[in-house]
Amino acid sequence: MTAKPHSVDLSEFFTEATRVRDNSPLKSLTKYMEADPTLLSLGAGLPHPSTFPFAQIGAHVAPAGASVANTAPADMLNVSVTTSSGAIEGLGKFLQYGNGRGVPSYAAFTREHTHRVHDPKYVDWDTVVSLGNTDAFVKALMLFYTSGDTLLVDEWTYPAIIGTVVPMNIQLAPVRMDAEGMVPEALDHVCTNWTGERKLRMVYTIPTAQNPTGATMSIARKRAIYAVAQKHNLVIIEDDPYYYLQFEPYTADSENRYTNLPGITSLVPSLLSLDTDGRVIRLDSFSKVLAPGLRCGWVTAPKYITDKIQFHNETSIQQPAGVSQAIVASLMNEQWGHSGWERHLVQIQRDYAMRRDLFVDLCLKHLNGLVEFTVPDAGMFLWFRVQLKPELQGQTGVMQRVFDSMVANHVLLVPGYMFSPKGAEQKVRDEPYIRAAFSFAATTDFEAAITRLAQALEPFC
Repeated sequence: MTAKPHSVDLSEFFTEATRVRDNSPLKSLTKYMEADPTLLSLGAGLPHPSTFPFAQIGAHVAPAGASVANTAPADMLNVSVTTSSGAIEGLGKFLQYGNGRGVPSYAAFTREHTHRVHDPKYVDWDTVVSLGNTDAFVKALMLFYTSGDTLLVDEWTYPAIIGTVVPMNIQLAPVRMDAEGMVPEALDHVCTNWTGERKLRMVYTIPTAQNPTGATMSIARKRAIYAVAQKHNLVIIEDDPYYYLQFEPYTADSENRYTNLPGITSLVPSLLSLDTDGRVIRLDSFSKVLAPGLRCGWVTAPKYITDKIQFHNETSIQQPAGVSQAIVASLMNEQWGHSGWERHLVQIQRDYAMRRDLFVDLCLKHLNGLVEFTVPDAGMFLWFRVQLKPELQGQTGVMQRVFDSMVANHVLLVPGYMFSPKGAEQKVRDEPYIRAAFSFAATTDFEAAITRLAQALEPFC
């Protein structure tokens, strides 16, 4: 077997703040306490665990592969962490100050899971904790970017990214998309013809179930994007919160649905799994597959990069809340394990696939001639192009009138311009796009919502 290479050193792109960012002086002393159990520390200014008023923290959790709604109370799993837990740390560790890497049992699961699913192709990779992907994005961006830089993004992208970079005076360079997401030739064109004062150094993309378009990159598309990144020496931020929400292509044959859900083993390979250089910074989160309120995620990248994110954590978030880490670590290490985790993901995939299929069935029934859309193979969203009458296309303010009509008909979708890196300029506001989410509304409300949408759109189509 060929030995894995060492990552390419991209630290030349670090900002000055990143270069000087180092381990917290106080945090750096913990290595001595961990290495020598006989050491008596009078240096740590930590509250004593005996003052913590918590003897046990836990949750009742559905068995792997089941839902809470379909599980009897007597069949719930008891996820419990006490002051002297077994396979994971006790509460004294979870509820104490810690370093920016995370509590060891939580961090170890993220590393083992990443190895099992993505098997990074270079030797010096590692993971570091985050509060979810928005927090992780900020930390990754600030490694390389400062005021006046320009970030490459999809032509429609996640609004929180726009809201993050604009106050930092970081510009956005949109790249054309198609049904699979960012187009490699378009990315190459923007980079080749770039005339800005500062070099382009980073591209941000959501490769699975892209928000807002729902587009998912094929493995061939990912290889092509990666090749362009190599050609232009770009860092890739792979923001992939919907990665595990992949499912089968839509079929109108309801009897043959949900027979080949991907679980973990049949997912489209990630950009990280193709990365031989260490130029992909992958962002993962438990938000879409456990619960967003846990605020638990992780970043995978070369260790010299995850070290810098750790140091940033130590002067900002420290690490995810100990209660959240304790529940996740107990669930993954003691209750479900990796096999149970996969059964849970299949259950989640089935649930969202059922939602997608019902929603699409109803859209095809009620919205024919009103909108165009591509059925997504993953995620939570449909991206509608409204079929405006010819005389209304490009008319100033037309999409605001469409939005007002939706509200008047008691149905809400997100206007497309809110996802545009070009901001709220009038031309963008009049682009005929709206985003629908099939993830949250009760399925019993789907038909009413879609018929209301049809009524709102009919005067314009």
